[in-house]
Amino acid sequence: MSDYREERRADQAADAEQRRIDAAAADERRLIRQRADDERAARLREQQAAERAKTRQARADARSARRAARGVALTAGNVYRKGTLALVTASALGSLPAQVLHFVHISPMLLPLPFAIEGAAWVMAAGVAYADERGLPGWVRWLLRGLVGVAAGFAASINYSYGRNLAGLSESDAATAGIGLAAVTLLGPVLFEVRQWVATLSAKSGEGDQRQQRRHDRRRRRHHKTVAKLADRLMSAAPLGSLPTEDAWARAWSIVHGTDEPGMTPQLHRYAVRSTTALTDAMREPTPTVPARTGITRRFTDWLMHRQPTPIANSHKKSEINANRSMSDLGESTPEPVTTTTAPEALPAPVVVDLPTPVESTRALAPVAAESTRPRRATGRVPDSARTPRPKRTPDQLLSEARKLTADWSDDELTAESIRKGVRTSAEKARGLRDTLRAERASGEESAA
Repeated sequence: MSDYREERRADQAADAEQRRIDAAAADERRLIRQRADDERAARLREQQAAERAKTRQARADARSARRAARGVALTAGNVYRKGTLALVTASALGSLPAQVLHFVHISPMLLPLPFAIEGAAWVMAAGVAYADERGLPGWVRWLLRGLVGVAAGFAASINYSYGRNLAGLSESDAATAGIGLAAVTLLGPVLFEVRQWVATLSAKSGEGDQRQQRRHDRRRRRHHKTVAKLADRLMSAAPLGSLPTEDAWARAWSIVHGTDEPGMTPQLHRYAVRSTTALTDAMREPTPTVPARTGITRRFTDWLMHRQPTPIANSHKKSEINANRSMSDLGESTPEPVTTTTAPEALPAPVVVDLPTPVESTRALAPVAAESTRPRRATGRVPDSARTPRPKRTPDQLLSEARKLTADWSDDELTAESIRKGVRTSAEKARGLRDTLRAERASGEESAA
């Protein structure tokens, strides 16, 4: 019985666990469906927002295009062109009916004449525009303009006579009508010719860059004829259109002058080098000059720098030799030297005094002046060939001098600055010597230990 109850409880627990698992699975499926629905709704909202943004952008672009079209339509050039055409059309519509009525009143057979006269004026005006476009000679354009003037003047005279003879008008009104019809007849061709003249001037002003380019090409070929001939030969040798003009010119310049920079020649390069050298010499600091010493100051300075210790006995002996030499030159006998007897114990100790060496002649001064350590005065730039080359010490020589100098130095005194001042070398080499000496001392201490 107890086993049955235990099995029943186990079955109930299993059923409860299964129901819990089923409920959890159902909740998970519901969450997955809810998440998918949310994602679908989010994508739909994003798509709708993108479509609305696209629609707004399209509307904004359309408004910008309309504003741009209005701006283009309302530009000064467009208004002038379209306005001129409108006035020309109004002129033709105003002048043609009067001519038709005038000729039809004479005879219906004359109906084609007004269209021929008016058409001749406009065809000749179009011919002027065509001549300007093709760049025909000036006499062609002026001939066409003369024909336009003849046709338009004849039509204007017909309209003036027709306006003057209108029935039912006063004298002043008839004159006004005649002048108005004549003016409107001439207005169309005149406006069309002015429009063509303005267009021609605008085209010429737009071709300013091309005109400057042609002027530049002519000037370049005139100044550099050899390069121009070689460039023409290169272009004629290459296939048609394969070698541009500028590339041919650059290649020809390199062949003729040996440089890839157009405009530069060997002469200009030499001139540039000379100018650079002169500028460098001018910017260099001048050598400080020392005022020359003259008179007593110079003699005293030279004596201090070249003095030598001379005993009194030697000086007396040299004086006697000079005296004897002078007496022999005069032909006189040398006097006997006067000797005095003095007790040996009474003689004072010899005293050595530094006296200047007597100058015998002016030739003895030359080596003294040449050996002077005074700084020379600036006399210009000394060429490299006349300069005394400075001896360059090898690293081993520098290390040997540093070892002798720092033999009795302590470790604290062994610095790069002290070595630089003692050995007279650069800071970089002094640091290298310091590191080497410290390494030698450290290796010596290790070996001693």
